[in-house]
Order: sequence, then C-alpha cells, then structure tokens
Amino acid sequence: MKSYRLSELSDAEVRSLIARPRIDFSSVFALVNPIVDHVRQRGDAAVKEYTLRFDKAELEKIVELVSDLPDPLLDAHVKEAFDIAYGNIYAFHAAQRTPETNVENMKGVQCKRVARSINSVGLYVPGGTAVLPSTALMLSVPAQIAGCKTIVLATPPAQDGTIWKEVVYCAKKAGVTHILKAGGAQAISAMAWGTETCPKVEKIFGPGNQYVTAAKMILQNSEAMVSIDMPAGPSEVLVIADKHAIPRHVAADLLSQAEHGPDSQVVLVIAGESVDLNAIEEELSKQCQSLPRGEFAAEALSHSFIVYAHDMLESINFSNLYAPEHLIVNVKDAEKWEGCIENAGSVFLGPWTPESVGDYASGTNHVLPTYGYARMYGGVSLDSFLKYITVQSLTEEGLRKLGPYVATMAEVEGLDAHKLAVTLRLEDIEARQVST
Repeated sequence: MKSYRLSELSDAEVRSLIARPRIDFSSVFALVNPIVDHVRQRGDAAVKEYTLRFDKAELEKIVELVSDLPDPLLDAHVKEAFDIAYGNIYAFHAAQRTPETNVENMKGVQCKRVARSINSVGLYVPGGTAVLPSTALMLSVPAQIAGCKTIVLATPPAQDGTIWKEVVYCAKKAGVTHILKAGGAQAISAMAWGTETCPKVEKIFGPGNQYVTAAKMILQNSEAMVSIDMPAGPSEVLVIADKHAIPRHVAADLLSQAEHGPDSQVVLVIAGESVDLNAIEEELSKQCQSLPRGEFAAEALSHSFIVYAHDMLESINFSNLYAPEHLIVNVKDAEKWEGCIENAGSVFLGPWTPESVGDYASGTNHVLPTYGYARMYGGVSLDSFLKYITVQSLTEEGLRKLGPYVATMAEVEGLDAHKLAVTLRLEDIEARQVST
C-alpha cells in the first residue's frame, strides 16, 4: 500500500487522493442499453436468454411466488444467526417511524404531513462472487415495516435454476412477495418495465456491479418511471487507527472490505505517532494469504493507500473529504469524535466495533452510498420505502385570514387564476355574511 503524509500534500494532491478510480460508463452503457431494450420488448423470453448466457441457468419460469415456496431447511445455528439479525434490523428500522406532523399555522389553517408506503419495490440481491442473504434482510425488512404491498427480490439463480436457501429463508421471513430468478442488467430491466410474470416496480434498491449500476442509472431517466435508492460504486472502508489499536484487528478490518472484490477501496489513516505500521502490514500479509478470497483482497490492497495524519482532528478532516462508505474509528475514546464526523455511510466506533457487525446483524443497514456519495446521500432506511404527502385544510375563518396575502402574492407573480381561486371564495364568504 502506498503511503502519504497529509502535511506534505498540496490541496490539489489531496483532491487527487480522495478521487475514486474513474468508471468508463460510456462503454458500460453501450453493453447495457441493448439488454434494457430487449427486456422491455420481449419480457420473460429475453430474461431467460440472458440468464442462460450469463448465469448458465436454463429457466422454465423466471418468477416464483414466495408464498408457494416450501420453507427451506437451515442448520439450527445458521437459522438462529439470521433470526437474530432479522430481529435487530427490524427493531432499528421500526424505531425510525416518525409521528404524523399536524400544525395549525394560523387559526383555521391546518397543515399536516403523512407517510405512505411505496406500493411496489424491487430489491436487488447480488449473487456473483458471493451469495448475500444479508442483503435480502437489509432491503426487505424496511420494506416490510413500511407496508409495501408488492416486494420483488431479484437474485441470480444457481446453474440448476434454484435460489440459495438462505436467501429464500430471509425473503419468506421478511414478507417478500415475488422472487425474480435473474441478475445483472436483465433483472433491473425486468423490475423496471415489468414482464408477463414479473410485476413492474416503482423503486429499485440494492448494490451491484457496474452493469447493475448502469442499468439503474439508465432506467431512472427513462420512460419506465422508476426511481432508485442511490448511485453505487465498489465497496470501501476507511480505518482511522491510533497507537492503541490492535494491529491484527486493524488488518482484519481492512481485509473484510478488500475481500469483496479487486475494485474495493481500502484506506488506512494513521492518527498521531507510535502506531506500529510494520505489525499491521505483517498481519495484512499473513491474514490475506489464509483467506479463500485472498486473491481479490490482495488486488484491492495493491491500489489502496495509507495516510499519516498529525492528530485525530486532521484524520477526521481527511475522512470527511473522502466520505467513505464505511468509517471505522479504532482509537482511544472514539465516541468523543462522533460529533466531528460529517460524511460517512456508516460509522463504527471503538476497538470492539468491527465493520462486520453492521454488515450483518447490529441492526443498521448495510446498503450505503459509495464513491464519495456519502457527501450528499444517506444509506437505505425506513424512509427510503416511504413517500410523504402534505395535507392542508382551511376553514372559512382561515381563508379570510390567509386569503388576502395569497391573492397579493399571486398578483405579484402575475398568476391571475391563482388569485381568482382565492378571491372568488372570499367574495362568496362575504356575500353569505351580508345576506345573513
């Protein structure tokens, strides 16, 4: 891993350091656009063809009704793990419900804000180099709490056309209604347009590779009338460590993100003096060699870097510029720095909080903004599955009080019909009062 000392870098060099590797989306779009069009035009048949080509699975049907699927049999300890994760995720997201806001701004002028679930949602659960039933929970649990009526979970099938039993277990537990046995751009397209058997959805969630991301970007700007959760890029972690951090813990945290894939982004920020970097690097090498996905991790580490900061304040400032998907603060008294953190998808404070707990079972959501988008996006939450409607109701007295001001503003803007909608009502109120 290359290393840099922040005090020796110019502003331009820091900007270059925090920039993510550029993805050439023009070439990706050229590959994805025909898939999007074919699925729109040919529906199930196109999805079957692409699933055979890319996943080597020949499907009789592309969609399964979850209610028709038998309950999968899991080993007791595996079932317990997913049950605990479900309970924690449910509790954390259920606590995000907000009470209805009802305000009387003036006498007779009532305004309120009400929440309604998005009717149909699509959840993408990757299944390429790793099976991710945890993502099934992270997406379906808040959709279940929100009350979404149609929940379509898309995930690539195994070559025999089946879905991993752990994914099915999570889907059944969290109220998924349909499973689309497809991955990649073809799955995103099927959910966005709808097919003969796949319901059309109104919003699509979930991480994925560059082809999934490109399909989401294309379709949110198309006639499909579908929105997406957030832009996405490769997984990433930034670890801030001081002299109190245990080297093998730091190394394990870095590798836990690097093993996602060769394009993962891993950054280590050394806060202050006396950090045993040699011990950390030795642990990285030793642990990486023992990992089944060590080849992916090693490639990710080859384009990752280390930053030396003078102190914690300089470390946090750099992290805020980088805006990582995951931020691990492995320093003494980590909690006191929480208020300084402005840009991060999810934060892990203290020596006993590995990023893995958020990935699986602490209760927070692991679908998070990457690629620096944590500057302006938050991760998936209950709100992601809701829309908010404002409601106003005026009495006669309310319109008499507020109406003249509205009429004046409409006149200033030259919108006479807006003014008339108020003044005609005011005239009727006045006439009724005169007649009585």
